[in-house]
Amino acid sequence: MTKADVLGFCQRYARNRAALVALGVLVAIVAVAIAGPHLLRQGGPFELAGPPFQPPFGRFALGTDMLGRDELVGLVYGARTSLVIGLAATLFATLLGVLLGGIAGYYGGGADEALMRLTEIFQTIPSFLFAILVVAILSPSIESVIIAIAVVSWPPMARLVRGEFRSLADREFVQACVSMGMSDLRVIALHILPNCLSSIIVTGSLLVATAILTESALSFLGLSDPNVMSWGFMVGAARDFLQRAWWLCAIPGVAILVTVLAINLVGDGLNDALNPRLRHL
Repeated sequence: MTKADVLGFCQRYARNRAALVALGVLVAIVAVAIAGPHLLRQGGPFELAGPPFQPPFGRFALGTDMLGRDELVGLVYGARTSLVIGLAATLFATLLGVLLGGIAGYYGGGADEALMRLTEIFQTIPSFLFAILVVAILSPSIESVIIAIAVVSWPPMARLVRGEFRSLADREFVQACVSMGMSDLRVIALHILPNCLSSIIVTGSLLVATAILTESALSFLGLSDPNVMSWGFMVGAARDFLQRAWWLCAIPGVAILVTVLAINLVGDGLNDALNPRLRHL
């Protein structure tokens, strides 16, 4: 990729004002998740900091929960948990989807039929219920949540990559490489996969948002690591006190909403900037 390509990408992305603002919000959330825990004075998100049910904008910026834990500290540590799980699960789902979809799309035949039937089996099972089942089998932990989300997230990526590979495998430049005696691995790595990267990047960005929502729902139900603070855990723990201290649910809920919305808007911006059909619109 040349400097002109990078500059053109940045210019196309900047045309989408909503995506540009969302990128700034997302960068701020990532910065808080990385640096926030090191800047806070408290020992951790589970440390008792003061009296329970303290309202926001007093001694504590976002108040305290039903046990007297600082809501701001929990929110900062929850950002790290949600982003780590979302990115890790998406990474594993993308790698698995690209591997299986690439094999099915490039070779076709029996491999295509078998792998596509496998994806159809996974897609017929409600993804959230399947994630609950996987976590229940593996026991609630960060690792099991990542595995569960990755297992239910790879089929859409596999089908996308399979379609891209099938359309590219019949192109003249690919056939020329094959006739020159290039190995399948070199053809895929050097000529087919780079032409699919834009679609993979856009789809992967949207999978991150879905992964964060799934993790929040699992944490809300108590199916995540009980020793790790997350936004879903904060909402679930405070749901019995909604009338007395509404902010305990509202603050982490808004954090989930803003993060997922920002990721979706960034994904739209990436699609506008990377999709060749939209570059001249």
